[in-house]
Amino acid sequence: MSAREYFEKTATSIASLNKSQVKRKLKNFHGRFRLDFTEDYLDGLTVDRLRHILLAAMISAKSN
Repeated sequence: MSAREYFEKTATSIASLNKSQVKRKLKNFHGRFRLDFTEDYLDGLTVDRLRHILLAAMISAKSN
């Protein structure tokens, strides 16, 4: 899968998630780096901002 295809597939998948689903994915993220967010911090962000963070993490974890 090309980088563009991965981005489009990942972005589309994340866009369909609701806030609780995005929070769960962020809290259980397994990549080359660890994400460490408090529940209060995540609760204070909009669903769009959470999606942006998750997409950035997934793309960064995928790049070599």
